[in-house]
Amino acid sequence: MERGEPYFEDGNVILMCGESPASVTFRVHRSVMARHSEVFESMFLVPQPETSMVETLDGCQVVRMFDEPVELSNLIGALYDGAKFSNERLEDFYYLAGILRLATKYFIAKLRTQAIEHLTQTWSHTLKGHDDMVEAALRAPLVGGLSYPRVHPLHVVSLAREVNVRIILPSAIYFLSLYPLEDLLRGDHPKLIVEHPSRPSSVLSPADLRDYTLMFQHRLDTILHFVRAFCGKRTALQACPSPSACSHGFAKLSSRLSRSWITRTGPLHYMSQAVFDLAEDSRGSVCGLCRRAFAQDVATLREKVWSELPSILGLPSWTELEAMDL
Repeated sequence: MERGEPYFEDGNVILMCGESPASVTFRVHRSVMARHSEVFESMFLVPQPETSMVETLDGCQVVRMFDEPVELSNLIGALYDGAKFSNERLEDFYYLAGILRLATKYFIAKLRTQAIEHLTQTWSHTLKGHDDMVEAALRAPLVGGLSYPRVHPLHVVSLAREVNVRIILPSAIYFLSLYPLEDLLRGDHPKLIVEHPSRPSSVLSPADLRDYTLMFQHRLDTILHFVRAFCGKRTALQACPSPSACSHGFAKLSSRLSRSWITRTGPLHYMSQAVFDLAEDSRGSVCGLCRRAFAQDVATLREKVWSELPSILGLPSWTELEAMDL
């Protein structure tokens, strides 16, 4: 039997995970656990049988738990000292996953919401958050040989389904759709094969496969529409000082874009890059007036694409998802 952390000497109840001799024990305070969790509160209110029938250890009642010791340890620590969420290493995601699982299981609403809020900092429900995540992914160095955001989106999707959190699904599945299906089915990506007790499933479920396919097709349709219609058919503004040159400039932009995208291209970043490339065109083939109008129209289109993302998966709007999960 092993003493887990924390093990308070003045605690009055012991939570025990596993079977002897490999069991792990945590000595805690009834009042603290009950204060945060409806389930713990009910558990401790259950009338106990005769004293001789109650399992005790170190003078305290023993409550058998069926959780991973590392997850229960992190949960207890979060209830006493606050959760310490981060996004620097893959282990940070596993820490969050374990806490979110148990906060959901034991109805610890405040801690569950905190975990979801931290997840949305990466797997965002806002376009700005999405842009920040992409920018961080492009700039951040490898940590432990893993690229930002360290965790594989399939694990994020699996966790979301496990704990019924839907607000991160559109973003996570959008990024999941950037991976070739063959690679996902093989399941040998370095981020998927790290061993950890809190690691979510690395297997595509039927629901995952459906949503992956819908999002993959939607990404390609969005890119093709942007290249062929939005850029390829664009003409100069009425007030343009050089309409022929600007119309030709947009045609050339469409031609360049049609040759540069691949099946792993993310359309939202691709659109922003097109605005940047046009602004950086040293030949000045498109006038300033038409470039500014193009940038404004691309911004509007990106907002539209983002707002429609949940509906691709049959989910409610971002606003409704936020109300349900946050």
